[in-house]
Amino acid sequence: MRTQQNFIDGTWRASTAGVPFEVVNPANEDHCATVMLGTVEDVDDAVRSARRAFRDFSVSTVADRLALLHAIKAEYSTRVNDLAAAMTMEMGAPKTFALGPQVGTGLAHITRMISVLEAYPFEWMQGETEIIREPIGVAGLITPWNWPSNQIACKVIPALAAGCTMVHKPSELAPLSAVVWAEILEAAGVPAGVYNLVQGDGATVGQAISSHPGIDLVHFTGSTRAGIAVAQSAATTVKRVALELGGKSANIVLPDADLAAAVQGCVKKIMGNSGQSCAAPARLLVQREQCAEAARIAAEVAEAMIVGDPTDAATDVGPLANQTQYQKVRDLIQQGVIEGARLVCGGAERPDNLERGFFVRPTIFAEVSPEMQIAREEIFGPVLVIIPYSDEEDAIEIANSSEYGLAAYVQSSDADHAHKVASRLQAGRIEVNLPPWDDAAPFGGYKRSGIGREYGKWGLEEFLEIKAVIGCHA
Repeated sequence: MRTQQNFIDGTWRASTAGVPFEVVNPANEDHCATVMLGTVEDVDDAVRSARRAFRDFSVSTVADRLALLHAIKAEYSTRVNDLAAAMTMEMGAPKTFALGPQVGTGLAHITRMISVLEAYPFEWMQGETEIIREPIGVAGLITPWNWPSNQIACKVIPALAAGCTMVHKPSELAPLSAVVWAEILEAAGVPAGVYNLVQGDGATVGQAISSHPGIDLVHFTGSTRAGIAVAQSAATTVKRVALELGGKSANIVLPDADLAAAVQGCVKKIMGNSGQSCAAPARLLVQREQCAEAARIAAEVAEAMIVGDPTDAATDVGPLANQTQYQKVRDLIQQGVIEGARLVCGGAERPDNLERGFFVRPTIFAEVSPEMQIAREEIFGPVLVIIPYSDEEDAIEIANSSEYGLAAYVQSSDADHAHKVASRLQAGRIEVNLPPWDDAAPFGGYKRSGIGREYGKWGLEEFLEIKAVIGCHA
């Protein structure tokens, strides 16, 4: 793997003056790879390459771009084991989870974009005016460490479908899967300069991308704090910004729901990916009279989960992805105890028999009030807080009191009732009774959870500009 090189203008090359960065395997805290953090000059080279390539790629036919996506899908399918192994090593995804959702979501996005592109209307008449949607230009893509392949697919594939060229910076904490992706795109025949990979950190490469006058769109996924910095930097050149940021999603269990099924499903969903999913149902809202039973069920599910070596197929919960996140989660667990929440199971102590690695036990808090820090702040770990509510109005008010609005969940045996509650929740994506994942539904948030949408045609349109040609038709 070319971990110490960038991929610019169709070739693998050394950074102009990059410094080495040791990638840490979170399961054992050993160094597992070295990447060279790029420079502003590397970004300049990549942007020049992307701008040259845009001249031809922006006018490529839909048929050509469809053929390219099919080639990428075929190549991706041959590299699933490499991608999964990279994600297990760089961010601790358990083997079965890496081969399942982590790799599977990337493939699903490619497949979905093929179907979108086959039917998407790039031009149409509105009376005597022609409306045209065309590629916005060079896109700067900044992807996170928690769902590496998924988030690369969410950005790279719609950018290619639109006819954009791009400069991509993955997280320096999880750069290995991005190298595999670059190899996939190279092998699939993506033209030189269309996709450029620059390894680096946010302070240097991320800042250079978001502020660069040669980049027309910056598409970022990460924390709200970092997203604000990206938006501020991008504002100096008045480029379009798409941000997928944090979340603290509420899961309202209505009194008529199957309590056991609702709680069991919620615990499994929050503990998946070690809780490192921005749309996870982190706040479980249960009618006060049912809270004790909900806590008992939640603890039973959490304590049955196997925490350990992510290369073991039996492992349910792997480590947190890095030292910083590990310390943050443990600090917030301790804060929950200090604030008076009832620790039902788990806690800040390292799991038994795990002397190394960034492991945190699946943790359940009950009797949590909405004002507590653990109820307000995105923990991003295997921690569920159970918040009691008095009635439906109270539940909706608590759910909407968050500064975030990425996702929300409603559990009920009455679909019409659930829909009425869902319509009052301030979030971009509402799931009723924990349905299967929908890769065509728009993904993005209200409030401090971001700007714009990903997935399907919604993701494609983030990379398109709108033009009106008026009066040219008799």
